[in-house]
Amino acid sequence: MSGSSSRQEGAGTVAFAAKAAFRTSLPILVGFGFCGFSYGVYMRSLGFEPFFPIIMAMAIFAGSLEFIMASMLAGPFAPLTVFVMSLVVNARHLFYGIAMLDRYRDTGALKPYLIYGLIDETFSILGMGHIPEGADRRWYYFFVTLFNESYWVLSTAVGAFCAGNLPFDTRGIEFVLPALFIAIFVDSWQKEKQHAGSLLGLVVTLLCLIAAGAEYFLLPSMALIVFFLLLFRRKLSSAAGGAQ
Repeated sequence: MSGSSSRQEGAGTVAFAAKAAFRTSLPILVGFGFCGFSYGVYMRSLGFEPFFPIIMAMAIFAGSLEFIMASMLAGPFAPLTVFVMSLVVNARHLFYGIAMLDRYRDTGALKPYLIYGLIDETFSILGMGHIPEGADRRWYYFFVTLFNESYWVLSTAVGAFCAGNLPFDTRGIEFVLPALFIAIFVDSWQKEKQHAGSLLGLVVTLLCLIAAGAEYFLLPSMALIVFFLLLFRRKLSSAAGGAQ
């Protein structure tokens, strides 16, 4: 009887953590629903079969990078560019991991999946450190991560399978990616006290685009941006401090 009671108690703990995680992660479903659907449609517009975006959604699980990979898969074979782009775009995850070291320390067998699923939205929830009262911490972390991935994968699958039956023309949907980064840039611009770093990035990127062309400008522009930011980091930091 004691063993059966322990199992029931354990199942109840897991179920309670799942319900709490679902309530917490539900707002993510709204954003992921639209972006994931757009990603599935975008991949189909490039000529890929439905299983491609679904596999990429499960394996890569990094929204902005998946959009970038889609355009790179449709372009010339450039493994070095893909590697560097993946590293640069997702470099912020290194800091997420460092910030979550203590929280993930005793998560046991759940830890590998928690590390894999630590995306922006999951970090924004778990990084706050708030856990609903009565919820088991480890299982709460697990289900928040699982639900967020499920929202992304399922919305991608819906977009991929519905792309051919949509009642509107999907030409131009590839602008979803530029629109995403424009929105991120504008939001960042509005939050900045001074815009020297953003203007530097725009100027360097434009010059590299003119010099190297649309196919080859990405790597040199990123390298030059990093170089100039490191070179002028003190001046930029001083300007930012003076603007506050």
